[in-house]
Amino acid sequence: MDITALRTVQLVAHHQSFAAVARVLDVDPSSVSRTVAGIEGQLGLRLFQRSTRQLTLTEAGSVYLARIGPLLDDMDLARDAAAEVSTQPSGRVRLTASVAFGQEVIIPHLADLRAALPEIELELILNDQTIDLVAGQIDIAIRLAPAPKGDLISTRLRSTRYRVVASPDYLDQRGRPRKPEALTDHACLRMTLPDYRTEWRFRKNQTETIVGVTGPILISNALALRTAARNGLGPALLANWMTETDLAQGTLVDLFPDHDVTATTFDTGAWLLYPSRTYLPTKVRAVIDFLRARLR
Repeated sequence: MDITALRTVQLVAHHQSFAAVARVLDVDPSSVSRTVAGIEGQLGLRLFQRSTRQLTLTEAGSVYLARIGPLLDDMDLARDAAAEVSTQPSGRVRLTASVAFGQEVIIPHLADLRAALPEIELELILNDQTIDLVAGQIDIAIRLAPAPKGDLISTRLRSTRYRVVASPDYLDQRGRPRKPEALTDHACLRMTLPDYRTEWRFRKNQTETIVGVTGPILISNALALRTAARNGLGPALLANWMTETDLAQGTLVDLFPDHDVTATTFDTGAWLLYPSRTYLPTKVRAVIDFLRARLR
């Protein structure tokens, strides 16, 4: 029986939607439906109960999926173990990160990764939405957040500091705020994320101040937010890995260098995550080790 088809059946059971699985696999929904129907035909039983609004496992389908899941995992482990006979880690590794972190931090190291791991095919999925690692068949994720919770294996790649920055032209026109509370008199550039759009937190000498921020421009992408700040449209809250070059070149100015700043928590960073497995493929471990060495 086709292993790829069985994996598709697993995804359908997880998403309970042919259309959702089609988006994950980048195929037509009718292809997913035909794959499931083909497996059902070979088994001689119905795995899913279909209706116009819902797709659910039948009792037989639940029993079948519960039994084949460990078998499919064992087959993956066997394949990966056999691949380790090679002296070079090889195969496809799927890595996801935010658009900004991918462009600013990961892509500059891709040439060195190719040189160090020439047999690795890296699929870099840059997306500002949180992707389900198991359902999306993702090997590694890099998340920008406080310490992650859940059953994923996580390790901190680096701590993140945030800065409130503005362009010299903006400061010439509007004046430089002398304390964080003065930001209430400025039209701030804000991220559309709920935790970033209403208030920013400042800390100095263990004293914390929460400042409400407003402004007519909200942007969903951190790279675009930085461009808007460079163009003099207002102060913006950006991560240190996005502002180091601008601060050094003078295209942006750190408004409060003696403060710690955040929108959520002061203990945040870039975390490397991967699904918990009893055996980690050599190709995935090799990419993880490379990222930890380079990005820390």
